[in-house]
Amino acid sequence: MKTTQYFQYTRNRSDRSDIKDEWIEQAIIKPLKEEVQADGRIKKWVKIEAVNRFLRVILLEDGETVHNAFFDRGFKEDKV
Repeated sequence: MKTTQYFQYTRNRSDRSDIKDEWIEQAIIKPLKEEVQADGRIKKWVKIEAVNRFLRVILLEDGETVHNAFFDRGFKEDKV
């Protein structure tokens, strides 16, 4: 999995250290929802059943480099 230095840095935060690589890959491969930001970065969401939360993954414009990943408290499944 390709990642940015920013992702490597933020991954050490206590609220993100428990996010598994397999969950990130799940979001990349089979997202519930996907949006392209104005800057070209790609947002993808997936529901992680193991923790009953939604994970948002931000990819760079290349569609494969992970820039950020975090549990999205504001995401609502009914907005998909």
